[in-house]
Amino acid sequence: MTTLLRTAGELHARVRKGRRAVVMTMGALHEGHATLVRTARDLAGPDGEVVVTVFVNPLQFGAGDDLDRYPRTLDADLALAGRSGADVVFAPAVEEVYPGGEPQVRISAGPMGERLEGSSRPGHFDGMLTVVAKLLHLTRPDVALYGQKDAQQLALIRRMVRDLNFGVEIAGVPTVREEDGLALSSRNRYLSAPERRTALALSRALFAGRDRHAAQEALRARAREVPATRARAEALSALGESRAAADTHAVATAAPGGPAAVRAAARQVLDEAARLDPPLKLDYLALVDPSDFTEIGEDFTGEAVLAVAARVGTTRLIDNIPLTFGTFGAAS
Repeated sequence: MTTLLRTAGELHARVRKGRRAVVMTMGALHEGHATLVRTARDLAGPDGEVVVTVFVNPLQFGAGDDLDRYPRTLDADLALAGRSGADVVFAPAVEEVYPGGEPQVRISAGPMGERLEGSSRPGHFDGMLTVVAKLLHLTRPDVALYGQKDAQQLALIRRMVRDLNFGVEIAGVPTVREEDGLALSSRNRYLSAPERRTALALSRALFAGRDRHAAQEALRARAREVPATRARAEALSALGESRAAADTHAVATAAPGGPAAVRAAARQVLDEAARLDPPLKLDYLALVDPSDFTEIGEDFTGEAVLAVAARVGTTRLIDNIPLTFGTFGAAS
């Protein structure tokens, strides 16, 4: 049976035998969180302990954000956490986490925290890192798990743990999607049926970018397999490319996967969604290096993140997918 604890003292009093795995949430748990908990259960092992934190952090909500509107469903959260393998739900009050009121000393997210989500929500990542640091100290885990849907958050937590020498392993868990492709989020419940149809453009845009990337990588791989002769141009033409595009030199020197083409394919879907009723209002579309969340150039090779944020009605949604450039293979 899953135990509900309200104070760090209660949590520290528990006898620990194996690894402790922690999943940090703001509640309103859904299948995405359940996947995190199940993964935590696997990492902790049969003798370990899985702790799910439920805490709506006021420091992460800026002016105009939905702190008061954010769903609070502790009873349902406790049940879902238990079904998914959690031993403990740690749901502290604000006074337990911030006993002296809002902390005067906070973690700064630095330049990476000012980009993309940080630009749209000033101070958000400082508040996020501050509460993550506090919860890591309060829960004392061996491993902490976070969803890859919040890619910039995950990157910043990893950077904080590395830069400030936290003795904890950070594990990222792939995004969980509904059958129609929409990334699971507590905020999805705010969408009306028409708004949800529009919101599907976020994942469709990402998939369009991914598919364009995969097609370009496949073409480039095929080009390298064909000798640099007339037969090469004919073989490329058979793939559906124009004779000009099949030019040996052009194909050989093209950037692998074409970041510009990936952005363009995703942008087309988002532009079409902006004309829907209700419309999608784009915040940003970015193709970035996950080490610092700066935009990648055409000669980039390695892991990248294609990320999007937009509003549909009054609900703001984010999504992303990982891509790999320069391997002559499909996207991750």
